[in-house]
Amino acid sequence: QVQLVESGGGLVQAGGSLRLSCVASGSIFTIKAMGWFRQAPGSQREFVTFITSDGTTNYTDSVKGRFTISRDNAKNMVYLQINSLKPEDTAVYYCVVDSDGQDYWGEGTLVTVSS
Repeated sequence: QVQLVESGGGLVQAGGSLRLSCVASGSIFTIKAMGWFRQAPGSQREFVTFITSDGTTNYTDSVKGRFTISRDNAKNMVYLQINSLKPEDTAVYYCVVDSDGQDYWGEGTLVTVSS
């Protein structure tokens, strides 16, 4: 089993920044992709970004240029730097990890952006 714990969420004004972190622990052998999804109130969970083991990244269009994903393989951690926050970024942000062919999810961290 793999456990994921996110941190770094909070209340921030529009235009502000946050850095989300996620640490993976447990029976980890190989982590391939690591990423983030988010779920806004009343909406379905949506893809935000991922990063592969070789550093290849992909972002959903609405966050390009504002969000940056990075990872520390030695620490089994993934980060999400969020800049120029908008009220529509308000959501619970979930970390997801592809380990040994299985996806694992964290419990999420809430980001609230006030206008």
